[in-house]
Amino acid sequence: MERTQLFDLMGELKLYGMKAAFDEIMATAVKRQHEPQRIVGDLLNAEINEKQARSIKYQLTIAKLPLAKDLDDFQFEGTPINQTLVNDLAGGGFIAQQRNVVLVGGTGTGKTHMAIAIARSCIRSGARGRFYNVVDLVNRLETETRNGRQGRIAEHLTRMDFIVLDELGYLPFAQSGGQLLFHLVSRLYERTSIVVTTNLAFGEWPSVFGDAKMTTALLDRLTHHCDIVETGNDSWRFKSRDDDHAARARTVSATPTSSDGASATAKTRRPKGSKLDADAGRIASSRMLPEN
Repeated sequence: MERTQLFDLMGELKLYGMKAAFDEIMATAVKRQHEPQRIVGDLLNAEINEKQARSIKYQLTIAKLPLAKDLDDFQFEGTPINQTLVNDLAGGGFIAQQRNVVLVGGTGTGKTHMAIAIARSCIRSGARGRFYNVVDLVNRLETETRNGRQGRIAEHLTRMDFIVLDELGYLPFAQSGGQLLFHLVSRLYERTSIVVTTNLAFGEWPSVFGDAKMTTALLDRLTHHCDIVETGNDSWRFKSRDDDHAARARTVSATPTSSDGASATAKTRRPKGSKLDADAGRIASSRMLPEN
């Protein structure tokens, strides 16, 4: 059978990986005198690898991750972040155990970066996930309810392996929206892992949801099986900005054409962040409230 005929058949059967690798595999087989079984096996492996690559690309697309971030790009040095724990989370074991993850710390400390990197790593390992900004998700839940379609988003997300809820506490939402988010978390409890990034200690969460009892019940579900990553309060972005300013100032002061040799000193800002306070441990370890 001619090569063009083989390619037509591969295309008809949608064996795109096999088709793309065919020439290279056949050239290697002729050169090294591979047995027919070896050739068929190499072609099948090429097809499997291509399908896996397409699946990962598709899952990364539907996850709606806002940026392409990986842990290799993150600077752990000089931060209080438990790098061993973060690397373990990126391995995806928390999904198999139906555990949740809370990344808590000040603005600019890398919470979203790590959440995205963990999500990308898990998806590459075959998991299915979805990224949401919390306020955007609440708006979607409210729209769904107004349109008489309540529960469809929750039903969809129960088929996911994990979801990321980014920036809890940065912007307020109505108490009705908090109730919808509570019902969603309850629906996903021990079914879909939840990764949350927040700048609030657990004791401050009632200020977002507007109902202390409901918030305690939500935290009870979220922290029942949970890994907590504290990122501290020192903004990496502000530090990087100040380092850049200092470097430019040194350059200016060393330039002969400078009129006064003065250099500006950037003042480091410490954004208001949140450590886990004593209430957090009590809320995370206490599961004595009745189910709502």
